[in-house]
Amino acid sequence: MSAAAHRQPGKLVLVRHSQSDWNLKNLFTGWTDVDLSEQGIAEARAAAKTLMAEKLSFDIAFTSVLTRAIRTLWIILDEMKLMWIPVELDWRLNERHYGDLQGLDKAATAAKHGAAQVKIWRRSYDIAPPALKPDDPRHPRHDLRYAAVPKNALPATESLKSTLARVQPYWEKRIVPELRSGKNVLISAHGNSLRALVKLLERVSDADITELNIPTGAPRIYEFNAAFEPVRCEYLGDAAAIAAAARAVASQAGA
Repeated sequence: MSAAAHRQPGKLVLVRHSQSDWNLKNLFTGWTDVDLSEQGIAEARAAAKTLMAEKLSFDIAFTSVLTRAIRTLWIILDEMKLMWIPVELDWRLNERHYGDLQGLDKAATAAKHGAAQVKIWRRSYDIAPPALKPDDPRHPRHDLRYAAVPKNALPATESLKSTLARVQPYWEKRIVPELRSGKNVLISAHGNSLRALVKLLERVSDADITELNIPTGAPRIYEFNAAFEPVRCEYLGDAAAIAAAARAVASQAGA
């Protein structure tokens, strides 16, 4: 058996991008490209301090092509003096596409359609919001960053199930080999692309994943045994603050 087969996998840390301008305004964001709020910048710096307190370092990082995730990663790497490590951006780590809900106020949408319907759109595993029409300027086919992506691969709306369908192949082909080679990996992404990864890693059921809330700016670490099975998975940092952040995410639709 080769030496690589005996190599201990590296550590994985997932970070949901810290608070964005549209998180602050309580708007459905999806693939809309918005930046971090002032609080979000502070959250990213705090995440870096948490990682440094754990004496963690990284060999490679992955993020989406959306500014809020990229800037979260930049801030963390800057604070950790790791701006030099390889960084790979890929649209398959983007947030779930919220279709025609993108740009709408979450509370106003709940008032119009009912909180139960909005919860189905936001949290169900396999039900997507209403889709964008191809000529809608919000459709990703009109965004230059996706010019090299086949138009039939670009979503007009997504459920968590369809988000997982694009995240999983990228995870298996690009990220898992880096971990298996012993590299420590940092992923800065989004609530739903990370929910998809958590579902894979922790074998969360379709029913249970609907109630899983990932707080902004809170690093979640995974350690693996030689068979690439998770033997540690937990948030790093103050438990009370993390729980409060998760509750804030859960309450957004009716806020």
